[in-house]
This record gives sequence, structure tokens and C-alpha cells, in this order.
Amino acid sequence: MKALVIRVCGFVLSALGALAQPANAALPEIKTWETGSGTRVLFVAAPEIPMVDIRVTFEAGAARDGAQPGLAQLTSMLLNEGAGDRDAEAFNEALALTGAQFGAAALKDMAWVEMRSLTDPVYLKPALALFADVLAAPRFDVQAVEREKQSLGVSIQRRAQDPGSIATERFYQALYGDHPYASPQLGSLESVAALDVAAIRAFFERFYVLENAVIAVVGDLTEAEARQLVDDLTARALHGEAAPPLPAVAPLAEGAVIEVPYDSLQTHVRSGQPGLRRGDPDYFPLLVGNHVLGGNSMVSQLFKEVREKRGLSYSVYSVFEPMAELGPFRAALQTGSTQRDEALKVLGQTIRAFVSNGPSEADLEAARQNLIGGFPLRVNTNSNVLEYLAVIGAYDLPLDYLETFRERVAAVSAEDVRQAFARRIDPDRFVTVVVGRVEEPDEAPADES
Repeated sequence: MKALVIRVCGFVLSALGALAQPANAALPEIKTWETGSGTRVLFVAAPEIPMVDIRVTFEAGAARDGAQPGLAQLTSMLLNEGAGDRDAEAFNEALALTGAQFGAAALKDMAWVEMRSLTDPVYLKPALALFADVLAAPRFDVQAVEREKQSLGVSIQRRAQDPGSIATERFYQALYGDHPYASPQLGSLESVAALDVAAIRAFFERFYVLENAVIAVVGDLTEAEARQLVDDLTARALHGEAAPPLPAVAPLAEGAVIEVPYDSLQTHVRSGQPGLRRGDPDYFPLLVGNHVLGGNSMVSQLFKEVREKRGLSYSVYSVFEPMAELGPFRAALQTGSTQRDEALKVLGQTIRAFVSNGPSEADLEAARQNLIGGFPLRVNTNSNVLEYLAVIGAYDLPLDYLETFRERVAAVSAEDVRQAFARRIDPDRFVTVVVGRVEEPDEAPADES
């Protein structure tokens, strides 16, 4: 019977998480405070269902790997592999008895640890104790480290056989040079093989500290209960110093085309430049403008010009990826190798025309309405709200970000878009990575004279 209860509890947590907020619900009120150690907390009360989501975010992403690529990723992977007195098997058995869901992940800027639990103290109290063990005393047992290194190695090998992944990684390397953002998130087979328990523990003790953290909580709690939960969770967590700011990203001096031979019928292209920081004043004009250019799937200008009119690509899009420092603007397409030159030409022409002219009023209005109309679906679950809270806290965005999102999108004009793109996007300095077959020129006929 116990196993049945565990499985049902997990199902209930997933189902409740998907139904936490109706699509037309009012935007949540964000409460914020600092713990005694100065850790910022953002909290949204969600009393509709008896559950709580907690995410602790650290400036501990791949940009902090230094000379050990893959270190942030491997550290994150090991955080559910035992903590305190429990090895990996005992930890996960204890977690299963609570019905809670636990996760950890790492990106370029940040890493996080999160948990979802029912708020009934019978389940929440032991789940919270396990979470606290992870923050205070992850084990990093040698067997677990070797197991996760092998798993990470398999992922690296798979990416090395995927032309799209190769294109993206080479694009980041070309875009960022010696900046920490160039570091491959998973590392390499050689760098991961060199990682050991000492390196992992040192990374954890340096970056997984309260002074380097932001905590987001969403759930069926009062503010007083949320404050107590955070205090209990962090009572034994490590202390240290906040990570230093990352260096500024240097602008590209000139454009470049990088050919990466790969035996595939399809060619993968990544083209762009450093584009946008979190909290940037141009964020909303660039967001709305890119929705017209290449962000709105099958009605964007890139889709119309590259695929719909000419049939040159299987997929084409553009995206801004704001980060702590300048994240990339990336245009991407996948095309047949024999069509790559024409596809690249149309891609470049379409972006240049958009930078020069901006959007039409009709396209701009459609983009604004699409973004505004779809926004409620982005905050209709506790998990979605939790992610927004984590981003708001980690990047120090205004607390009214969610409340004013639709208003700020609606205020974007065509001239706002044109000026923002003119300031930020220069196709003459794009880095373009092309992964696929390199077509050899036809051999000239022999001279028979």
C-alpha cells in the first residue's frame, strides 16, 4: 500500500501543479524580504491548492567553470545523489516517502535546486529536511561522481554527433572568444574526465552559499509561514561571498563565416552577435520586434521569406537570449545542403531589411496582441510563477515586471523597434556558423587542345 500512496502522491503533485492558476487569474502579488544572511526571498501566496514550490538559485552556472569546463553541470547533477547521512539510494528512498519532487539544473549564468511538496506537515517537514541537507551537506561520494561523469560523457558524445548542437556550441565559442560565456556548458570528454571530488566540493563551497543565492517560494502558505519555511531550509546552509560580476562582453570587431564540415544532407546555421542583457531598457522593443522578425513561428518575416515563399528551410527563427551580460541574438535555420547559399542570402537580406525599416504597423499590432494575449498562459501555474520569481530575483528586475508586462508591450511603437534594432543589431558584424556538407566545386574539364 505504501508504494501506491507514493505513486499517487507524485501524480497529484504533477496534476495540481498544472492546474494552479486559471488562465484569466489576476497577477500574483510578490512579497519580498531578506534573510538574516542577506539572501533575497520572493514569495507569492497561492492558496488554491495545498502545495508549495521552492527554488534556490545561485550564480553558479557554466560561466563560473574557469579552467574546468563542465564543473558547474556536474556539480548540479550530483545534488540528488546523496546528502547528509544518506547515500544516493537512501536519499531517493527517503524523498519518495514524502511524495515530493526534487530537481537541480545549471545554465550559463545560474544554477538552481528546487522542490515541490504538499503543504501537509506530514509530507512537507521531512521533504524540507532533505532539501536542507542538500544545501548544507551534499555527499559527492566517489561512486556517484564517477557514475555522473559517465552520464555526462554520454551526453557530450551525443551532442558531438548532432549538427544542430555543434552549430550552437561553435557559435557561442566564436561569439564570446575568451569570455566565460564561451565555455561549453557540458564541458568536453577531456575536461570532465579530469574533474574529481575535490574540485566539485570546492565549487559547491564557493558558489552554493547564501550570500550568492536568491530564493523563490510559491504556494499555499501565509507570509509568516513562508518566512519560517525559508529560515528552516537555510538554517544549516553554507555562508560565503557573492560571486564577482562577470566581465563585460566585448562587441564583435567584424563579421565572420565559420564552416564546420559535417556529413549530413541538412545544413545547420547559427548567425548573430551579442545582443541583450537582462534589465536592458531596450528589452521590450527588441522582444516585440523579434516577434515580428523571427520569434513568432509560422507568421514571422523569416518564416515567410525563407520557407513559405522560397521553400529553402525546414525551420527558421530568431531569438534574443538576455543574460547577466550581453546574451546572444541568434538567427537559425536548417536547410538542404544544396540550398544553403541561397538560404543564407535570404536570411541576411531579411534581417537587414528589418533593421533598416522596422515592422509594418499591421505586423507590429499582431505581435503586440499575440504577446499580450498569450501572457496569461505564461503565469497560469505555480511552476511558471516560480520561474519568473527566480529570474526577477536573480537579475534584480523590478517587482512589477509581471504586473506591467502587457502594458509595456502595448506601448512599443514601430519607431521604438526600429531604433532599438539599429542600436543593437549590425548584420555586417554577424558571426555565422555553418555545419554541413561542403559542396566541392565541379571539376573543370580537361584541356584537350
